[in-house]
Amino acid sequence: MALTRAEREQFLAEPHVAALAVDAAEGRAPLTVPIWYQYAPGGHLWIMTGRDSRKGAAIARAGRFSMMADRLEPTIRYVSVEGPVVATLPATREQLVEISSRYLPADKVDGYVDFAWKEHGAQVVIHMRPERWLSSDLGNL
Repeated sequence: MALTRAEREQFLAEPHVAALAVDAAEGRAPLTVPIWYQYAPGGHLWIMTGRDSRKGAAIARAGRFSMMADRLEPTIRYVSVEGPVVATLPATREQLVEISSRYLPADKVDGYVDFAWKEHGAQVVIHMRPERWLSSDLGNL
């Protein structure tokens, strides 16, 4: 069964590791990678990536990307969203704390943020406006 708008937006707001897909280049399959993301119902979705990363460059060329989050329990459910990039901005340490806090235990956030901010190089935050949605809850097959 397809999810309602409220159900799909609430599901996407949960901290799932998503699969991001973007056109890689002519003659190549889409680049598909796991990624952390941030989303609040009704808003833009955002991701953080290296300023000079392959996925960042592919997203800049394509001007859009898609992302799919899923779970297996308590039911098999997924939400896929696609849309245009509406902003690419330099990342802030506060955004790194925000997204890390979404995925890591509280006692691990500070250490990870200190490491990532120092070692991962310049980062950008890419905002996407959700435009097309696919979703389903297959129950507990």
